[in-house]
Amino acid sequence: MSRVKPFLFLGTRAEDEAADNEYDAVLAQSGLAEGQLCRLRLEREELGVVDLDAWSGILLGGGPFNVSDPEEEKSPIQQRAEAELAQLAEQVVAADFPFLGACYGIGVLGRIRGGVVDRTYGEPIGCVEVTLTDHGRADPLLAMLPDSFDVFLGHKEAVLQLPTGAVRLAGSGACPVQAFRLGGNVYATQFHPELDVEGLCLRIETYREYGYFPPDQAQSLIDLARRSVVTEPPKILAAFTERYARA
Repeated sequence: MSRVKPFLFLGTRAEDEAADNEYDAVLAQSGLAEGQLCRLRLEREELGVVDLDAWSGILLGGGPFNVSDPEEEKSPIQQRAEAELAQLAEQVVAADFPFLGACYGIGVLGRIRGGVVDRTYGEPIGCVEVTLTDHGRADPLLAMLPDSFDVFLGHKEAVLQLPTGAVRLAGSGACPVQAFRLGGNVYATQFHPELDVEGLCLRIETYREYGYFPPDQAQSLIDLARRSVVTEPPKILAAFTERYARA
């Protein structure tokens, strides 16, 4: 039997506990073994040249970077990572190569090819109901989901204008673009498909001073998270790895 090529996971979180939890969650929810999901932390090392033929697909996680941050406020690490990811985004779209970006990933994909990402549709950390569009209901990664389902999210920026050729797959009351697709195989979600309650609580604690919410609201957000029931988003990760795993 031919060996299946691994998937590449790209992270940008400098906080070790949150970074490790994100990677472990993607592993668990995707159904991949550790050797099938190779991690590269872009806040630590350069991306370099990506040989798409070496991978089954690429996943990009979230993090505290925002592409809409004023350029003068971006650190050299953020500027370098954004330049590398912008080039990668053009590469995967040109090749229509399997790619799934979450939260920060939708910012990276959302501003290529005429797309606009800004602070118009930011949402506080919490549980939000997302509704599929007609295209979303017909999409192979989302078709197994109900028309509406709850997700965990929290973001300062979002897509204001979709890239040319993009198809909107899902939205919510406060954020029109919760998921979109470019071509047949390049995806981005505003929400976090890997997150469970404990993971969200960890991120609330980790990023309480990062401007996502007033720090004194951390405990109330944790209490809200523990009352939430989010079951559907991880199915997207499992569908992605099952669909695109290749020899």
